[in-house]
Amino acid sequence: MALFPFPTALVHEWFSPRSVGGAELVVQQLDQLLDPQLFALVDGESGRPQSWLAGRQIETSFIQKLPWGRSHVQQYLPLLPLAIEQLDLSGYPLVLSSSHLVAKGVLTSPEQLHVSYVHTPVRYAWDQMHAYLRRSRLAQSPLGPWIRLQLHQLRQWDVLSASRPDRLIANSRFTAQRIARYWGRNATVLPPPVDVERFDWQQPREDFYLSVCRLVPYKRVDLVVQACRELDLPLVVVGDGPERSRLEAMAGPSTRFLGRSSAHEVEQLLARCRAYVYAGLEDFGIAPVEAMASGAPVVGLGRGGLLDSVRCLSQEPAQATGLLFAEQQLGAVKAALESFESNGLWQQLPAERLRLHAEGFSEESFRQRLSSLLIDWVNQHGIGSHSAVPVG
Repeated sequence: MALFPFPTALVHEWFSPRSVGGAELVVQQLDQLLDPQLFALVDGESGRPQSWLAGRQIETSFIQKLPWGRSHVQQYLPLLPLAIEQLDLSGYPLVLSSSHLVAKGVLTSPEQLHVSYVHTPVRYAWDQMHAYLRRSRLAQSPLGPWIRLQLHQLRQWDVLSASRPDRLIANSRFTAQRIARYWGRNATVLPPPVDVERFDWQQPREDFYLSVCRLVPYKRVDLVVQACRELDLPLVVVGDGPERSRLEAMAGPSTRFLGRSSAHEVEQLLARCRAYVYAGLEDFGIAPVEAMASGAPVVGLGRGGLLDSVRCLSQEPAQATGLLFAEQQLGAVKAALESFESNGLWQQLPAERLRLHAEGFSEESFRQRLSSLLIDWVNQHGIGSHSAVPVG
């Protein structure tokens, strides 16, 4: 049963088999909770029989009909603000947007309540712009000035459109800080849902460290690979991406690259590894929570979203779920791993404690907290004379 007895719209940037991550997990939970009409810039999922969206009616923008629009929507970046504004949401008293780029910019009336769940203010237009430009071949070409102008205009529209939602939800305190910095708005923090029930936390631990992520520069897997090589620690790297060949070239003999692996294979590795190691700066980071749900401690960067999910052994020993290092530098990663290994710190981090902590990020917890927020906001906004349907 839907949470509200009136029509609800849910806007997501795009549905594509090429994009399956934390944002899509949030959308799935919103879909189950609200039974909404779905909107997106493009839809590449409803026609796939194996997709959770198979057979669903999804309203799309004009980008859907442009050449390669459905499969390469981001190539139309300059048109995306215009495209999202063309979606007609006029028949829906409640509008939710799942936004990491333009979804928050949909147009609504004062009578409608628009709540936007923000995964991140667009990274490559703000604090990661210079790193993005350094990595982009197109930005180094004669088109470089045009690329910079497009990002400048995107920032202007991003700030303008950030005033449109009535309420903002951020996936972490870090994202809320970025929202305040770039948009000048407050956001309620609600971590994304994690399917903790998938993971087995009762298997015996083995003596290898684990990295699971896309092999792209900002994930900083290079720091993990170098640290394990210099400390001669066994490391298993799961994932693929443009960094793989460079990482394999710098790895030591005790590092194995498995490439893309099935969900079951990843679950088994998380259940048996000594610790999950992560050096990237994340807005939230679902994989560390999945590691803790598997009973695996986290050795990670003590910045960004991990500050919301991992309790550090050096600061909260009685409730600790991992060990955090302060800097995104090789020396800091090495020092953390060396201490973790030589002092047997995993023995101070029982799997049952880690699992109980991870359950605070469960799908059920997410739905309960979101339902409470939405019911309060709908009542405050005075949408018609309808009352909320209790959540079963």
